Amino acid sequence: MEKILKPRLEDFLNFVREHGVIGLALGIIIGGAVTKLVTATVTDLINPIVGIFLGKLGNLNDITIPIFSANILIGNFISTLIDFLIIFAVVYFGIKKLGLEKIDKKKEESK
Repeated sequence: MEKILKPRLEDFLNFVREHGVIGLALGIIIGGAVTKLVTATVTDLINPIVGIFLGKLGNLNDITIPIFSANILIGNFISTLIDFLIIFAVVYFGIKKLGLEKIDKKKEESK
C-alpha cells in the first residue's frame, strides 16, 4: 500500500509546486488576514483626515455625485480603492520580505 501512496503523494506535491498553488494560497490567506485591519485603518484614520481637507463635504465615504435621480457613491469607491491598494502593498511586500516568492518550483524544460 505504501508503494502505491508514496508516488502519488510525490506527484501531488510536485503538481502543487509546479503550478504555483502555494503562492496563490499564501496570497489569499495573507490578504484575508489583513483585510479587516486595513479597512479599519482607512475608515477610522485615513477617511477622517481626508475629511478635514474636504471641509464642509465631511467624510470621504459620504461624497456622492448626483446624476439625475441616482447618487454615484464616489467617496465609497475611493475609500475601497485605498483599502485595495494598502492590502496589495502589504501582501506584496510581505511576500517579498519573507522570500515566499521562491517557494514555487519551476517546471522542468522538456528536451
